[in-house]
Parts: sequence; structure tokens; C-alpha cells
Amino acid sequence: MLATDGCLSIDGRHIEITSKDIQQLRNFMKCIGKKVSITKKVSGYTGRQITRIQFSDVTLYRFLVSIGLSSGKTKTLGKLAIPDLYFFDFLRGHHDGDGSFYSYFDPRWKTSYLFYLAFVSASEAHISWVRETLLRLLGVRGHIGKSKLTTVIQLKYGKRESLLILRKMYSGRGVVCLARKRLKIQRALRIVGESLSTRRYRPR
Repeated sequence: MLATDGCLSIDGRHIEITSKDIQQLRNFMKCIGKKVSITKKVSGYTGRQITRIQFSDVTLYRFLVSIGLSSGKTKTLGKLAIPDLYFFDFLRGHHDGDGSFYSYFDPRWKTSYLFYLAFVSASEAHISWVRETLLRLLGVRGHIGKSKLTTVIQLKYGKRESLLILRKMYSGRGVVCLARKRLKIQRALRIVGESLSTRRYRPR
């Protein structure tokens, strides 16, 4: 979540995460074991009010820096020191923050239902690292594309590769995730007779 929606202050101690989804903020607090007040601020990009949490934790701040996060990370974010054991937990948070999933029937073939899984970042180095890690762990290649209208870089996977990734990301019923995104994915998979893993999640 922090890699997409988070911000490390230049003071070396404050951490902030912003999201339009209150559940995303609550999930973050659950993961780090903190209860922080959810407040609002005006976005510097849109001028609209957005919800956020902000707190001071020098130890956590230093840990985040040690794995590759930094203040002003938008375009400088690169490889993160995420152990393979936790990579798909990280990827789930990444997708909840800046990822997308969309599906549709191809009008050329009445029975052809397509879906795609995408991850986005303003940093090409970071999105390339995500792609390389998924290739190493699952053998999926995906495709990297750049938007003509924005500086965002997108890593996209088609139907077969998406299913492999999704089943790793949602490896059990109890994983921490954004419910609305998981439900959207589940509904799409049911159309093609597929599903996410249903085995019970056991916290590591």
C-alpha cells in the first residue's frame, strides 16, 4: 500500500497514506498494528478533499527506507527488498492502491469473455522490477505500455496469466484486501467458470 498510496516525510519520522477508500486506510492500520485517526486534506493534484492517516514512527520509517522506499518516491521508486514469501501480499496491496482489473465480452466472438489485470506506476524502474519478479516466480510475461496522455506506466496481463497471479494474490479467504476489488474479480471469474483459491488463510 505504501508503495502506491504512501508518502515518507522528509523529516525522517512521519508516514502518511492517502486513499479514497476508508477500508484501504483501515487495512493499513490493521497490518501495522496501529490505530490512527482518519482525517481529510486537500489534494495537491485535484484540489479535492481526500482521506488520509498520518503518524510518527522512526523505527518503521527507517525500515521502509531500508527496503527501498524514500520521500518523493513517485518517479524514483525502483526495486524493493521484498522476500519472495511476501511478494504476493505486497502485490495485493499494490493492486489495491494503483492497480485495475477489467473484463468484457469481445464483440467479435459471442462466447469470448476477456479480462485483464494491470499494475501502474510513474516509475519505469519499479514496474520493470514487478514484471521481472513475476516472470521469475510464475513465468508470466505481461506487457508494459506507456500512456500518451499521462506519465503513468502500465504493466498488463491477459486472461491466462492474470488467473495465475490472482490465485497467488488472493491465496485464502482471510487475506487483507480491498473488498470491492476482490468482489469485482470474483464476479468476472465466475462467468468463465473459474474462482480464486478458497482454502482458509493462515497468517504467517
